[in-house]
Amino acid sequence: MARRKDKTGRISVFKGREAKLNRAIFQILALKSPLTIYDIHKEVKARRGFRRTRYATVNKRVRSLEKLRYVKRIGVKKTKAGFEASIYELTARAYLAILLNSINLDKLVMHVDEATALTILGSIAHTYR
Repeated sequence: MARRKDKTGRISVFKGREAKLNRAIFQILALKSPLTIYDIHKEVKARRGFRRTRYATVNKRVRSLEKLRYVKRIGVKKTKAGFEASIYELTARAYLAILLNSINLDKLVMHVDEATALTILGSIAHTYR
């Protein structure tokens, strides 16, 4: 039986129109965390393929990722203009999404030992009760 497209193993944050920008934001925050949205925008614009990305787009994406709990606000920073800007970093959920998106699940299942498989199975079963 063929699988439907929406049932594939990809994580929803890495699907669709915003997937490339989400991945770029995750990579930037993973390497240079914590940052303000302005700093994230500067880093995004420095990447190839994102030169024309507007601040409003990055702002909307970061706030959306915050609602989905992939990014969290950890503090406030005074800017040179005298305003206060929120500082963001990745959550454990974001790091898990990055990891699960990068590993081959078939390879994991084939090479995992019995005890680790039981631990993973127990965690998943506990989450979906």
